[in-house]
Amino acid sequence: MRDSLVAAAFQLFLERGYEQTTVDEIVALAGVGRRSFFRYFPSKEDVVFPDHERCLAEMNDFLREGSSEGGDRGADDPVARVCDAARVVLRMYAENPTFSVQRYRLTKKVPGLRTYELSVVWRYERALAEYLRGRFAGRRDGTLRADVIAAAVVAAHNNGLRSWLRSDGQSDATAEVDHALAHVQQVFGSDPDPDPDPVGPVQRPTGKSAKRAADDDVVVVISRRGAPMWRVVQEVETALGRDPE
Repeated sequence: MRDSLVAAAFQLFLERGYEQTTVDEIVALAGVGRRSFFRYFPSKEDVVFPDHERCLAEMNDFLREGSSEGGDRGADDPVARVCDAARVVLRMYAENPTFSVQRYRLTKKVPGLRTYELSVVWRYERALAEYLRGRFAGRRDGTLRADVIAAAVVAAHNNGLRSWLRSDGQSDATAEVDHALAHVQQVFGSDPDPDPDPVGPVQRPTGKSAKRAADDDVVVVISRRGAPMWRVVQEVETALGRDPE
């Protein structure tokens, strides 16, 4: 019955337009009563997005699995986990390309549906941010980092998704989204606790150790494991009084 209502609604939306179609006309075409419609959909807008509640629940389940201890890459890399969570949403769209393209075209034409869609997207972003906040809890700028990454993942996913939709579902949806999400992982990396200054200060010995160090021209640099090599080299050259190139 739920699928019949969605099919009837979109048939009428395409024939008459969204604003001109009433709930009574939808239930009449589907052969059910108004009570049946509102049992599945609180409003006419909801029938345009019938799969998002299920998809949001699946994504939250996926994120909860990533919060537990385990050996998968998500347990080690929260950024990879939220990117994979975005792919859960992509699969929902890709399961029915024709319907997804029709909805995309309809949403572009109806301001009220665009507003509704933004509220749905915000719920996905909030779910990603809450997961990341838990993973970054107690770390410097953990909340800020979580919110920024969540927004970046949603933006990247939507960029790839819309590229696919604009092609009328003819391009490779997975390739489009993977390409966009790769930028997120390149920017934020796999280190869940980044240091804004990953290379620590040059540690200089004192006393007799200082004289021996000066004689031997030894410099000790303490660096985080994830620091880029160019930054390490730059710090060493600076400590030795050389101008980094």
